[in-house]
Amino acid sequence: MKRVVLCRPAGPRNVGMILRIVENFGPCELVLVNPVRPALLVHPEFEQMSHGVEDALRELRVVETLREALSDCTHVVGFTARGRDNLILSDWRKAKEEVRERCATEGERVALVFGNEAAGMDSEEAALCHKLVHVRTSPRHTSLNLAVAVSVVLEPLFGDEVRMPIEAGGHPMTGEQREFLKAHLKHILAGQVAKSPRVAADVERMIERVFSKAPIETRDASAWHQLMRALGSEAKPADFGLTPNPGPDTQKPEEA
Repeated sequence: MKRVVLCRPAGPRNVGMILRIVENFGPCELVLVNPVRPALLVHPEFEQMSHGVEDALRELRVVETLREALSDCTHVVGFTARGRDNLILSDWRKAKEEVRERCATEGERVALVFGNEAAGMDSEEAALCHKLVHVRTSPRHTSLNLAVAVSVVLEPLFGDEVRMPIEAGGHPMTGEQREFLKAHLKHILAGQVAKSPRVAADVERMIERVFSKAPIETRDASAWHQLMRALGSEAKPADFGLTPNPGPDTQKPEEA
């Protein structure tokens, strides 16, 4: 399953066009994060550009934060022209086959994240992505219109009706499950096992660096949680301020 996520979108024409594009190359969800214009979805230009896909508007969601938009996603790909921190900026021409395979894999929910039309993706948004990708263009003009960029990305991912089963015993982790795993590991390994504040800080950074980006399945998380429980932990997501809302086919984070 694919989900297009637009961060702080400002243009009603762009969003209207993108709503049509996700219908062209679906199945695909569309989520808007904190739109610049609160009335964007009733703007005449949005209605003009989304004409013919009114039913899809009922499924469009608007949320306050990117973290909320990604909470049930298993893999997050951000589209930007700039590399950030330890994430290598990949060429979409080389990355698209891996992303296509994930989109066609049973149990995967892949988020494709795009930044604001004027400012692009900020550093906090980029930090929530597992992979950063750049759509290469001619050096004569390197800026892509947002709706065009979404179209370029979705077209090669179209046609994932044939689902690829994953290996028995494992399921991709959602964002909520990943956050619980990181909090649990920090609580025990950094908070109780580390012998000094310096070591604890190093351990926390390692957990963020490795467990935020690594392709972890629920069975992997289960093994780590069992190890933490063997060290005396009885922690649940609520102990870390997490309030998971698993769907009917989603394993509870404390059981992951």
